[in-house]
Amino acid sequence: MIIFDQLLKENMTNDGYIFWKKLESKIPNIWNRLSSSSKKYHLNENGEVQSIGIHTYEMLYAAINSLSLLNVKIKTKESDLIILAIVLHDSAKYGIEDPLTRKHTDSKHDHIIGDLINLSRNTFMKYFTNEETNLLEEMVRYHSGRWSTDLKKSNIKFESLNIKTIFVHFLDMLSSRNLLKLPK
Repeated sequence: MIIFDQLLKENMTNDGYIFWKKLESKIPNIWNRLSSSSKKYHLNENGEVQSIGIHTYEMLYAAINSLSLLNVKIKTKESDLIILAIVLHDSAKYGIEDPLTRKHTDSKHDHIIGDLINLSRNTFMKYFTNEETNLLEEMVRYHSGRWSTDLKKSNIKFESLNIKTIFVHFLDMLSSRNLLKLPK
């Protein structure tokens, strides 16, 4: 069981959690891998790099406790969408070919996971609508903000993206700079 599974179970709808459990087996178990192979980012107070699992847990905890900023209630399909975007945002951080043994993170992981969602849209549309699936893809594809792979090569302005995409990016940045805190 991954570190944040209980958090998901307690805060997702039953259908959303069941959907997640079906997806989980298709995602490489990289949760214990470093969230920064360069060891420049995601440092905790001790100067150690967080795992992807801890980073994701921090983001989930902060999101669940601040979704009201977006007027989103917990245990709704809308919150399931944001929660799932957070869970998936770094799931291709070590690429898709040999992610368990690859030495370095993939700087285009945002592009990779965005493309994977697009290619697997029929799977995601078993729970989400086409519009929701498009938003999920946007949230993961542009979770790196102005540094997002696909944003740099397009005419899209980050500020024009959905506020939920910006929310995911903001949480990602706060966590990577050790500005999110979990309760003791």
